[in-house]
Amino acid sequence: MPPTRIIIKRILISLLIGLGIGTAINEITFIFLRETARAPKVIELVIPEGTAERVARGETPPTIPDSMTFVVGDTLLVKNNDKADHQLGPLWIPAGTSAKLSLDAVQSYAYACSFQPGKYFGLDVYEALTLGTRLYGILYSGIPLGGLIALYALIMPVKKNDPEKNV
Repeated sequence: MPPTRIIIKRILISLLIGLGIGTAINEITFIFLRETARAPKVIELVIPEGTAERVARGETPPTIPDSMTFVVGDTLLVKNNDKADHQLGPLWIPAGTSAKLSLDAVQSYAYACSFQPGKYFGLDVYEALTLGTRLYGILYSGIPLGGLIALYALIMPVKKNDPEKNV
């Protein structure tokens, strides 16, 4: 095989190895970001009856998380089933009613909150993880890695066949 073909073969194999490693790394990372790999939707948070009394005693309501994760475009629908009025940041939710909060920007919020003993509620809003985002991650990590592997492969000497040793 001529040296030029060997070099091209090494470069192509190196790029494939780099893309393979890039894919593995990005897909492992995707496992931890899976909750943001979805389309925007309405997410309901229900304030159960007796929440105001529990919070007054310093107890955390069992069905309400300390914080929540969303994607851009989600809507948080807060239903107040308690007998007391509650507040979540800009939302005032009278007893027996509900209110909506549109989450249209990537940001971490720490809203004042009357249904948590700590008096705040954390909302994390992320960009939705799409197939395009995943492919960009693979390409942006795999191609440079493949290039580095190709550079290493190019400095390795080409193995020459000695016809006398094969006899």
